Amino acid sequence: MASPDKTAPLAPIKASVKAYEDWMRASLGPLLVEADLDKKHEKMRDSAFVFLRATFWRWVEMMPGVCPDLMTAPQVLAVGDLHVENYGTWRDAEGRLVWGVNDFDEAFEMPYALDLLRLATSALLASDGDAGAKSVAGAILDGYRKGLARPEPVVLDRGWQWLRELVVVSEDARAKFWKKLEAALAEAKPHVPPAAFRTALSTSFPEQGLAFAMAPRTAGAGSLGRPRWVGAATWKGAPALREAKALLPSAWTLFNAGTNPQLRCGEAATGQYRSIDPWYRVEGNLVIRRLSPNNRKLDSDKEKGPLLSKDMLSAMGLEIANIHAATPGAQAVIIADLQNRPADWLATAAKAAAKATEADHREWAR
Repeated sequence: MASPDKTAPLAPIKASVKAYEDWMRASLGPLLVEADLDKKHEKMRDSAFVFLRATFWRWVEMMPGVCPDLMTAPQVLAVGDLHVENYGTWRDAEGRLVWGVNDFDEAFEMPYALDLLRLATSALLASDGDAGAKSVAGAILDGYRKGLARPEPVVLDRGWQWLRELVVVSEDARAKFWKKLEAALAEAKPHVPPAAFRTALSTSFPEQGLAFAMAPRTAGAGSLGRPRWVGAATWKGAPALREAKALLPSAWTLFNAGTNPQLRCGEAATGQYRSIDPWYRVEGNLVIRRLSPNNRKLDSDKEKGPLLSKDMLSAMGLEIANIHAATPGAQAVIIADLQNRPADWLATAAKAAAKATEADHREWAR
């Protein structure tokens, strides 16, 4: 997929989708899950927020024209595909409940401001116009500045009581998680899993040599089309679940000539200021992670109010700082850049990005 001419008009959204999916087909070959692309297309019609989640490559493609002044901001190892649902919980090596960003598939070195912008844009779109851009931007930047000043993981076992109360999994939700996953495994049609997925999953359990069942899984929005496989074993009398998902180079590398399309997700996920998920690992072009009621993403449909509160948006901004601060020398450079930007830069940019995304969504939904 060639880098576009920055002076040329932006390609229509349907042409952009086709070009990206042709690149996916060339990259994944027979592993591409065509049926999941059909599901993705339907999801993209649901709302501008879901459309944003599903089309990170389009974001990269259009930002130079929508917010050109942000493209020269200092670069860090950034999340890239950031939005209000790209946060969740996991257990760290100490067994503590941790909250933060939990999907780094599109991570790469890019202007730090784009992570803040994409988060703010997603909040505006998820609120259906109910959130004010100044309020959203102010909350995110407040947390981001605090995180830059003192980056540290968001561990919920002692502090952050208000956040723990919001994200803790109820017994009812825990039961539904296991019931849903067990039903999916039982109803899965017979498939022959790719050898690389079986090998990766076989070494991911707490004990080597465990017998385990495998089934394909459909989840997410932006990663639909990439194969995912779940491995389910029984260990010490209870289920142990792992997921292996195919990775592709970050879409940032497709639209920025001269960048090396190496995977950076493992590096970003295990940064200095994060209490990492010990089950998360990257092997070749696969990412393996644990599935459990506590290893989960947040859901704006079920948790919309809390996800868009000022406290939550501030915490999201702080977590972005935890990730950005792992880039050597980034804190001082970013603080200086922020001081030189107008007070309303993020609110203004988020409104422009939301408007552009909504226009793409309307065109796609026709």
